[in-house]
Amino acid sequence: MASLPCNARIQLTDTLEQMQQGALMRKVKSKGWKKQRYFKLQDDCMTIWYQSKRTGKTESAFSISDVETVREGHQSEVLQSLAEEFPAERCFTIVFYGRRGNLDLIAGSAEEAQCWVRGLRQLIEVATSMDQRERIDQWIRDWFQKADKNKDGRMNFKEVQRLLKMMNVDMNEDHALRLFQAADKSESGTLEGEEFVLFYKALTEREEVLSLFQAFSEDGKKLTLLELVDFLRQEQLEDEGTEELAMELIDKYEPSETARARHALSADGFLMYLCSPEGSIFNPRHQGLWQDMTQPLCHYFISSSHNTYLIEDQIRGQSSIEGYIRALKRGCRCLEVDCWDGPNGEPMVYHGHTFTSKIPFREVVSTLGKYAFQASPYPVILSLENHCSMEQQEVLAQQLRDILGEQLLTATIDGRVPTQLPSPEELKHKILLKGKKIGRLEDVLDGPGDEAPDVSDDDNGAEAEEERRRMKDKESLAQALSDCVVYCKSVSFRGFQEARSHSRPSEISSLAEAKARKLIRDAGNDFVRHNAWQLTRIYPSGMRTDSSNYSPQEMWNAGCQIVALNFQTAGTEMDLCDGLFSQNGRCGYVLKPPFMRDEGTLFNPAEPSTREGPGPVTLTIQVISGQQLPKVANSKDGAIIDPLVRVEIHGVPADQAHQETKYIENNGFNPRWDETLQFQLHVPELALVRFVVEDYDKTSRNDFVGQFTLAFANIKPGYRHIHLLSKDGTSIPPSSLFVHIRITEPPGPEQD
Repeated sequence: MASLPCNARIQLTDTLEQMQQGALMRKVKSKGWKKQRYFKLQDDCMTIWYQSKRTGKTESAFSISDVETVREGHQSEVLQSLAEEFPAERCFTIVFYGRRGNLDLIAGSAEEAQCWVRGLRQLIEVATSMDQRERIDQWIRDWFQKADKNKDGRMNFKEVQRLLKMMNVDMNEDHALRLFQAADKSESGTLEGEEFVLFYKALTEREEVLSLFQAFSEDGKKLTLLELVDFLRQEQLEDEGTEELAMELIDKYEPSETARARHALSADGFLMYLCSPEGSIFNPRHQGLWQDMTQPLCHYFISSSHNTYLIEDQIRGQSSIEGYIRALKRGCRCLEVDCWDGPNGEPMVYHGHTFTSKIPFREVVSTLGKYAFQASPYPVILSLENHCSMEQQEVLAQQLRDILGEQLLTATIDGRVPTQLPSPEELKHKILLKGKKIGRLEDVLDGPGDEAPDVSDDDNGAEAEEERRRMKDKESLAQALSDCVVYCKSVSFRGFQEARSHSRPSEISSLAEAKARKLIRDAGNDFVRHNAWQLTRIYPSGMRTDSSNYSPQEMWNAGCQIVALNFQTAGTEMDLCDGLFSQNGRCGYVLKPPFMRDEGTLFNPAEPSTREGPGPVTLTIQVISGQQLPKVANSKDGAIIDPLVRVEIHGVPADQAHQETKYIENNGFNPRWDETLQFQLHVPELALVRFVVEDYDKTSRNDFVGQFTLAFANIKPGYRHIHLLSKDGTSIPPSSLFVHIRITEPPGPEQD
């Protein structure tokens, strides 16, 4: 389309021109489903269309910004199953963000496959490095493409009206016509590329940002360097190196060279800054690795997944290595693998006694070896649920050692009996097996001939019990597999008292959610203390056959580290998980607050006053406006949303709260709320804040529109944008909320 050319950053190479000419490739869904489709890169270089060879009708299109990565060769189960029929160099897989299924393709030749892999990777790089302005321009292009029905690169008023409806705007016809005519500089009765951009800019005027800009600008046209410094100090509470920051922001976001040379920021530049990462609610300093990584493992919350092999529910769902790849790419550091005897002496992974499909254990381990440290260098815990015979347990151990090699931790890091767990830093690039172990770690290290320590009669019973357990394990557990377990020996939980009297930091208990809840209710402080020196894993109830999730928050409140969730199931619980682990470089480890790392702590989540430190903090949120909110999935074409914003606090019981704004009728494009919500947080260190946008419905439940969740500790005060995420946690640019945040600490002790 001549009027809206491809993104200025894209160099039209031979590769891209070849993709624009199109190619016939096989789209593959299973061994038996392979159909010819014609794929073509559109002129905007950001959309790919494909159509059926037989009918010629366009089947589908996807935007490059939806694509996460491209994998070459037989890197999916479907393509692996066709390895003998089609060589690896003709195969590739397009992987989308979120829960959308992959697209497996077989090209006509190795050269053609290479051309598409190379071209797609070039375009993905452009899409991921776009700034807010480029994203908005791209968003406009995408909409123009959708609305330009006759594909002539122009839009008449009727097409524009249809577009407004598609974009969630219910605009008065006269007002829309006035904007249309003002943008139609050529007076042709249609809008072409640049004219459409003008029309869009008029449509998206941000009065609330302009009035804020004018409040700090003396001439109303620009912010001088000092005026910008005033704004940053007074409103954004930036107190260190404010002048350097102001200079940086002008250099980065001011579009006009003249203004840049004069160290001034125009209204356009001001808006660009507010929409940028520096203007986001998420503290940019906390995006990277910002926490101490040298404390014992049990001092961290660890991103953990349950039934990692499933990508659907746990009765009939498909088992897939894709589940492991997705979890690892999200920074998950504890994966679950259920092993059962398989044919030909090959152990298989699946959910036992159900109809889920099966994958060879060997493939899971290979995937783990390949992807374990792509998103994070910190240790991965492989939680092994072992249902195999002695023979196949030997195979498990062999495959773990052969495939993982050096990555698998098979001895303590210093050769000594640990008095505490090693740190994530000391275990970098290591995979730890969590499972049953014959005997004690000290037997392996010191030899079982050592003198047993003096024990009271009371303890003798426990020692005898332990000996019985050891004999039982010996009968049912292969020594080779037992030897692969070092710091994460699975033991049954027999009460805090017994765990403490044996005090072995290398032991870990797994508890079902109901059992954990009971312990939190009956012995909250004991649980917090226990978790200060030993790991605990929580898993969902067996009744959750639909793979739904429990709230991880109440488990984190008690200091439980490995709170396993069904990553394949979207919803509030996974939003909380993503929200907590979106900080610290998304490395999958978040340091617990100091009062949860002290073995003598008095903290009990049910009684916030037991936390040492100042009294409650007040969080005041002014919800100002929304921008380009998406339509509700599966809504009728003409339906425009009635958005409202709900702010939820997830934390200790005393802090759990939510409040919402009124709804705005028929405006998902630029709704204004200007409402203030206020919360008191007694234990702010454990609080997560979730912003949810819903489409109000008076007759049934509100529909979900978008959300963003972050730990209270990562919030930046001041005027901030919140960039919304979809139901499955992927970004939906340029949808955002504009808010003002104030955090009021309690007054400190009075000074003499």
